Amino acid sequence: MARKNTIVLSLSILAGLLSFGILVYQELPKSNVSFTPEPAEEEDVAEDLVSYYTQKPLWRDCEGVNPSARCGEIDVPLDWSNPTAGSIEIAVAINPAEDPKSAPYLLMNPGGPGSSGRDWVTEYIDSTGTDRLRGEYNIVGFDPRGVGKSTAVKCLSTKALRDFLYSPSPYDYLSAEDLQYSKTQFQKFADACEKNTGALLANLDTASAARDMDVIRAVLGMKELNYLGYSYGTLLGATYAVLYPDRVGRFVLDGVVDPTTSAEEDSLNQLRGFTSAMEAYLSDCIENEADCPFAGLTVNQAMQKIGKDFLGKLENGSIPTTEGRELSLYAGFTGIIAALYAETSWTYLNQAFTEFFSSDRDGRIFLLLADSYYTYDSDNQEFTSNINEAFRAITCLDSRESEVEAQMLAQNKKALAISPIFGRYWQYGGLSCHGWPYPVKPLPADYSAKGAPTMLVIGTTNDPATPYSQAKNFAENVLADAYLLTFKGEGHTAYESSNTCVADVVDDFLIDGKLVGNAKTCN
Repeated sequence: MARKNTIVLSLSILAGLLSFGILVYQELPKSNVSFTPEPAEEEDVAEDLVSYYTQKPLWRDCEGVNPSARCGEIDVPLDWSNPTAGSIEIAVAINPAEDPKSAPYLLMNPGGPGSSGRDWVTEYIDSTGTDRLRGEYNIVGFDPRGVGKSTAVKCLSTKALRDFLYSPSPYDYLSAEDLQYSKTQFQKFADACEKNTGALLANLDTASAARDMDVIRAVLGMKELNYLGYSYGTLLGATYAVLYPDRVGRFVLDGVVDPTTSAEEDSLNQLRGFTSAMEAYLSDCIENEADCPFAGLTVNQAMQKIGKDFLGKLENGSIPTTEGRELSLYAGFTGIIAALYAETSWTYLNQAFTEFFSSDRDGRIFLLLADSYYTYDSDNQEFTSNINEAFRAITCLDSRESEVEAQMLAQNKKALAISPIFGRYWQYGGLSCHGWPYPVKPLPADYSAKGAPTMLVIGTTNDPATPYSQAKNFAENVLADAYLLTFKGEGHTAYESSNTCVADVVDDFLIDGKLVGNAKTCN
């Protein structure tokens, strides 16, 4: 998800990864071919950028599950408006194709903002594209500026971040005292980011990250950039296409963040999406699951039960769990949201609600889902990524909802009209960047990317995080040249699903440059 609402205090991970925070992948055989990318011989860039575009990183074998991956760090300007003001590092990993020396490169970004593309290559490569795609392309994952193993944003200590995400407010929900408490917490978060991150914090905007991608392109010796972006990665890719339309190769944008919508409308679109996904889950549970915790109820009655007997209970205070930790309102709602990213995760909601509505009232599954969402390892009491901090730092530079009280109240009214249940926990979005020390760096005004070749845009009809309406609008009304692939299904993004129709369209385009007609629908 690209921009998450205030009260939820959370961020996205890609669909299909929810297994109570555990990702299991087969150990891959090591490639017998060692290769070293070479930068382009000539680049038409300003003199103060030449050293960046012609650098030769030290490539080495990566640590991780994938023994074939090659890793390196690429230097980029800290501040693109002043390239001589210092540099930062971008961590990059490459999974070699069957014939890596002759194969083209495909840069990918898994979303967030804040997700590690490097980790996708070193740890989860078998979930990146298809066997066919991985055989034909050298897959390149990178950690955008501020993320993961790149020069990273740092805000709170582990304990302080855990309290920020999980601890309940001591005041009645949405009371004046509660809202002031939230503002104080956001201010502390912003202050810690400024103190512990330094000058990088002012330069974490998406446009700067897109410019970093052009350096990666040059260092890998590509005249044109081939790209696969999911969720927030679509915004990165689209921004690159606006900045460098003549350097765009084959682009796939899956689960579109529409940069032409306001932060307020984007938040409401997500509320619509998650509400629709919740209703789809409830309908499936009631109709098809013998042990459904909402058996005998209508979808509307089930939503009311969740509002009253789950979220309403948590408003009155956190409850203990058999995990030895308490489940707060924030974590409980986040647990619901986490499981709605993929249809395969609905079974966890069945178990979670069943246990919560039992006489023992155990909220452990919701807590585990929230842990997965926040990338929190409760056994070792640590966060396994900095996505929570990178997410807020990047989004607060790209765009913000209004913090003007009258405008927040108007937004709250719209949220409640969309969903009386979920909308109650989707309010006061303008507070999420309260106290942020740097102003918004506006994204490009025109996202048509005129001059760029046809881009493949994918939308899933019941995508909760990046609703289908965004992909449709972006492909049909924004981009100058786009092909819309519609996947009629559930979940966030489509190419990683088991749908062979989607996989074939994407592979045919990326590998052979083939698109049939102007649009296609996969069921």
